[in-house]
Amino acid sequence: MVAKNVSEILKNHATLEVEQIDRLYLNGYIPRLQAPGMFAYFIREILGMPVVSTTAVSEMTRDFVRRIERFAKDEDVELLKFSRKQRKDNLTQAKLASFQGKEGILYIGKAQEKASVFRTETRWTKAGIRYPWVVRGTAMPNHYYYYLVDEDFGPMFLKFCSYFPYGMKICLNGHEWLKRQLAKEGIEYESLDNGILSCADPNRLQQLCHEFDEHKIEEVFLKWQERLPHPFTKEIQQCGYVYNLSIVQAEFALTHVFDRPMAGRQLFEEVIADHLDLGRPEQVQLIFDRRITKRTPSQFKTRVISQGVLPSLNVYYKWSRIKQYFKQGRALRTETVINNTKDFAIGRRLCNLPALKKIGFSANRRLLNVEKLSHDCMIGDKVFHSVSSPIVVDEQRASALRFGDERVMALMNALCLFLTLPNGFRNRDLRLCVAQLLGEDPAKYKPGRMTYDLRRLRLHGLIKRLGNSLRYRVTDKGIKVAAFFTKIYSRVIRPALSCQGDLPPPTDSPRIIPKGLRDLEKGIDRLLVDSRMAA
Repeated sequence: MVAKNVSEILKNHATLEVEQIDRLYLNGYIPRLQAPGMFAYFIREILGMPVVSTTAVSEMTRDFVRRIERFAKDEDVELLKFSRKQRKDNLTQAKLASFQGKEGILYIGKAQEKASVFRTETRWTKAGIRYPWVVRGTAMPNHYYYYLVDEDFGPMFLKFCSYFPYGMKICLNGHEWLKRQLAKEGIEYESLDNGILSCADPNRLQQLCHEFDEHKIEEVFLKWQERLPHPFTKEIQQCGYVYNLSIVQAEFALTHVFDRPMAGRQLFEEVIADHLDLGRPEQVQLIFDRRITKRTPSQFKTRVISQGVLPSLNVYYKWSRIKQYFKQGRALRTETVINNTKDFAIGRRLCNLPALKKIGFSANRRLLNVEKLSHDCMIGDKVFHSVSSPIVVDEQRASALRFGDERVMALMNALCLFLTLPNGFRNRDLRLCVAQLLGEDPAKYKPGRMTYDLRRLRLHGLIKRLGNSLRYRVTDKGIKVAAFFTKIYSRVIRPALSCQGDLPPPTDSPRIIPKGLRDLEKGIDRLLVDSRMAA
């Protein structure tokens, strides 16, 4: 029997839950070489050159390349040139399969790639005297990839630009680090690609995930920086010209492994069909906990991407996204990918990783919460009738919230947009949404009308006031009622009405609905006749 909703399968069929940083792509840069003025200071004060020009560092560049080639020869490491459009991952996997040992360099690859560098251009004074001037620009220098295996981090790579100021990149994977820590502690586990399928000690597994932090990343970076050829001499490094790390891309993964893979896959397909609107601004705001206005840049959308027969759900926000897919037929992977930390008003330096972890993991949980609410919204006959009838609470009377009433349905639909907001919503927030759903001008939808509706919602127990503020939060009861009203109306009533000629029939409405309604009407007529209640 297939699980009915997200809550059931996560509660009863998830055998393992792992929350861990997945892939990290970091940028290595020299803070004191980020502007032309800094470059000029380096040439004059550190190198002692009288003329500021990129020619002054050309010999340093040639020496750096020679030391890389000599290192490859001394260490008996293959140095190869990547061909155009060659997939580096495929080559690395082949090398990794034949690698023996705990730690070492697989090979060194060379490729021409675009990079930000310093350039010297000619300028003239008013008197017509020519002089050199250093500016920032781009070039296509060679980059050297060190593909290696670390004892603690597993497969990873470091990439150095061969042109001044010698920018570098480092890529590593938190799940690979996790596997090696489990092996060191003698904890049995089963691998799932770059994940964990099963573990003999799940509690210790998650504890290790929490121990993976920026300090361990800094340690492994310094470790290999000492072993590999460095573009600067020890004397220059002692003057403060050392690499710092910043975050280019970070992936925060939440993995649920199921005991019944087919049930999980079928459920995921239902989730995709149910949440094609997650990329709308309101839904993106709920997931990422960021306010979106008309001036917010970039795009907000949801895409369903299929690779073969495996679909994936992608929700975009500015330069970041959440992707959800069924991993190797065994686990549901929910993953927040942050490509620009500025999207969340956080700096790029590696020390900001804890703040990014909080955002990424919260976004994963929030997405699952939205999916749970949508799939588990049965309210029962008693709740339905209580909401649909007038109510008196502490001598305060509130009118009914009748199913099908245009204003009530707009209220319920609008509430669905504010289900998980941590700070609740205000009169104005709900009023704008309801006005749009009713097709009215928001400026003409007076606050007094919304105050009346907020009072009704509050007395019926669907919302509650946050302390003494003017903000409200949807209650558990409100979540279920709002989702139930909205889904029943949009998926059953509206298609049925359109099939009866009141609205143009949608192209995708199931043709079985008109026949089902006719059969239902005939059945009711027979029941009335048998009960002697027919007119």
